Amino acid sequence: MITISPAAIQEIRRLKAKFANPEALFRLQVEPGGCSGLIYKLNFDPPTQSDRLYESNGINIVIDPSSVEHLNGLTLDYSEDLMGGAFRFHNPNALTFCGCGNSFATTA
Repeated sequence: MITISPAAIQEIRRLKAKFANPEALFRLQVEPGGCSGLIYKLNFDPPTQSDRLYESNGINIVIDPSSVEHLNGLTLDYSEDLMGGAFRFHNPNALTFCGCGNSFATTA
């Protein structure tokens, strides 16, 4: 289960309005990289046959099969401060984090 906060929903809808492809859905993905070993990747893409489709507060989310285990229970938030706005990931599967907050590891 993935939860998207009202602030993140508003930002996702704002960003999606800029995309010309109406079939594109909000993609949440985990890839190798960053200081801690894994990074989050967000995009708008048409779903593939192997993707898993989720819904949270009216937002359709596609996740590739290899990312599902890293994202179960995730809460996605969005906040703004004097330095700008950014998505915030609250992931119960993450055991260690990089200082940037976007890189994480699920093993110690």
